[in-house]
Amino acid sequence: MGFAGVIAAILAALLVAALLVLGYLLYVSWRIRRRAERLVPPRGKFIEVDGNRIHYVDRGVSSEAGGPPILMVHGLGGTQAHFQPLLSGLAKDFRVIAIDRPGSGYSTRRNDRPGDTREQAAFLVKLIDALGLEKPLVVGHSLGGAITLAMAVDFPQRIAGIVVISPLTQFREDVPPAFAAINIRRPWLRRLIAETISAPNAARMAAATHAFVFAPQQPPADYMVAGGAMLALKPSHFYAASTDFVATRGGDVRAVAARYGEIGIPAGMAFGTADRVIDSEEHGRALAVAMPGLDAVFLEGVGHMPQYSHAAEVEALIRRIAGKAFAGRAA
Repeated sequence: MGFAGVIAAILAALLVAALLVLGYLLYVSWRIRRRAERLVPPRGKFIEVDGNRIHYVDRGVSSEAGGPPILMVHGLGGTQAHFQPLLSGLAKDFRVIAIDRPGSGYSTRRNDRPGDTREQAAFLVKLIDALGLEKPLVVGHSLGGAITLAMAVDFPQRIAGIVVISPLTQFREDVPPAFAAINIRRPWLRRLIAETISAPNAARMAAATHAFVFAPQQPPADYMVAGGAMLALKPSHFYAASTDFVATRGGDVRAVAARYGEIGIPAGMAFGTADRVIDSEEHGRALAVAMPGLDAVFLEGVGHMPQYSHAAEVEALIRRIAGKAFAGRAA
């Protein structure tokens, strides 16, 4: 065998080895996805909106029975289960709908659309129409808060009010270190990483990730299942989170922030002062200054998930804003 033959044999062996590794990673990812879906099956219904199949949980007093609607929008990498601690209390007096945003949880996302926060806000208006909701109160957490604020700016006539929990409100040029791993701009590379290494890596880092998100509070012991966190191990979920993050780098958050002062519908905000994911001073205090009429509740020593650690305070805020938003409509 000549030199060229040796090189060809080495390259062939490397290719076979690479294919074996790729096949193994695909298999491991498939196993993790199947386990996640077995432990956390769909909890709600499905509806198709604009080519996207959306999973949503619908609880409480029906609209026909006079229950004013509350629409809940989760944040980056989350699911509708992030609002689980609030559902039972609010469902006594309202129709509460919590969704998996497109691509997250059990919802699908067509052609990576909707994209940035304003596009997702426009999509939620289509969802409101599809569900037959009459001017709901919109509650958004984290990135869902940014989407909720975009709805208040672009579609104030379609919603009754807003409550944002630990919201992203300001644009940053730099990429925070905690989000560097999902700042993947090329869709093909995003898909490759999602289908191969994202699931085993997410499983390995799950405890540390949850500790970071909840800090300084502790994550609930049943968060992986009851909190739906197992679904974050799905390759499609990683792809959606990366797509969401990259989409927000286009300046839409900055454009919406310039118009916060225009928001005239009832609005509230809950923010933990010890939030390590989104800084309460940079994002919370800034929003309170831009919106003088904002009912702002700052929870001392609380992290990024106050709907878990301080559900009673967050529910009280939602009820307070709902009282204004649904004046004359309350059940």
